[in-house]
Amino acid sequence: MHNSRRNRKAKIVATLGPSSSDATTISELFLAGADVFRLNFSHGTHADHKALLELIRQVENTFERPIGVLVDLQGPKLRIGTFTDGKVNLLAGAAFSLDLDISTPGNKHRVELPHPEVFRALQVGTDLLLNDGCIRLRVVRHGNDFAETTVITGGQLSDNKGLNLPDVILPFSPLTGKDREDLEFALHSGVDWVALSFVQRPEDLYEIKRIVQGRASIIAKIEKPAAVHSLGNIVEAADAVMVARGDLGVEIPAEEVPTIQKQIVRQCRAAGKPVIVATQMLDSMIDSPMPTRAEASDVATAIYDGADAVMLSGESAVGKYPVQTVQMMNNIIQAVENDELYTSLLEAGHAPAQPASPDAICCAMRRATTLLHAAATVSYTSSGYTSLRAARERPDTPILSLTHSLCTARRMTLVWGVHSVHEEKDIESVDEMTEHAIEAVRVYKFAEPGQYIAIVAGMPFGSAGTTNLMYIAQL
Repeated sequence: MHNSRRNRKAKIVATLGPSSSDATTISELFLAGADVFRLNFSHGTHADHKALLELIRQVENTFERPIGVLVDLQGPKLRIGTFTDGKVNLLAGAAFSLDLDISTPGNKHRVELPHPEVFRALQVGTDLLLNDGCIRLRVVRHGNDFAETTVITGGQLSDNKGLNLPDVILPFSPLTGKDREDLEFALHSGVDWVALSFVQRPEDLYEIKRIVQGRASIIAKIEKPAAVHSLGNIVEAADAVMVARGDLGVEIPAEEVPTIQKQIVRQCRAAGKPVIVATQMLDSMIDSPMPTRAEASDVATAIYDGADAVMLSGESAVGKYPVQTVQMMNNIIQAVENDELYTSLLEAGHAPAQPASPDAICCAMRRATTLLHAAATVSYTSSGYTSLRAARERPDTPILSLTHSLCTARRMTLVWGVHSVHEEKDIESVDEMTEHAIEAVRVYKFAEPGQYIAIVAGMPFGSAGTTNLMYIAQL
């Protein structure tokens, strides 16, 4: 059995793509530190994703370690049409209009925007951002099929560029027709996490949850100002949250993104929901074997804040150095977690436990393991709930999460501090539980004779969400 135990608590999500689509590279990424692989459904066909999924499951079998798979749905990305010459140059102060005319290519006066619902949601004075925020237009007149605007910030605009509407809540579901097909395919293929793009309000999550019916866990991507305004309710409705700084940084002034990132991480930690910090983390490593100092610092900041996971996008999907990038991220996380300041910041950022038995048990577990200098916490879980509540406490010890559900084992690979193990065997009694836990920490080299471990579980065994038991054992 391969003991690919991580010497860190925070996790790494790596996106697969053309640079990382063969078995060797995927194995190397896993060995370098990737805990969860992301498939980005904005690119590639179902056949491409199916092939990647099969490779991931092969790697999983080779190393006998559960690996999480996260599918990222494209969502309703708004795009303009095309131009006669492929691009135009817009000058500040000029008039420029958007309309529904599909048949005529655009010029410096107008371009097609094939989204009637956008025109209906506009108001005079609304700002439209194009090309990742580089171009800003302000609406002066609008109807059901057009918008006349003044160019506030000009520049070059080319075919099919994206449109962002920071101030508008659009009256549509974040699930497009394509997303619904992709979602069915992903669920049928057995993925573990599904990320929903452009979430605006908690209702968006209720909708996808009705379709998913528990077959995967749902990640809300926070990339709209509206989502930041209803953050509390979104965190409550989601299974996990992603700080998607790319689109968020277009719709919100850049200087506000760091504070919003901290706010999101803080709320997720208080709720005990996993939180991923994503986008441009080691961006320059797409072309360079070394990150900038600022990027290394950015990854470190997310870890100091207590994020569960940090994510690589283009760096591992299309970059020249996918494996080195994961190694770099792994090294940065280890350096932060070895710093005494990290422990004291985690302590300081600790939200009080809820007055409920799972939190009472896990809170006691954290204190007991500190007092006893315990080597590990073993959590028995069927749904993942016990391991999530244990991780919420951010204990000093690693959390060895044992479950007889392979789905749960894979989902838990995203969670801070959790070493996830799939066990065939069900346990019946407390004695059996203790024996089994002691055996597991020995096999996975978490503890040596004489050391203490804490065990958390729910009685009766195998029923979800009933964490009500803590047991201290000495090896």
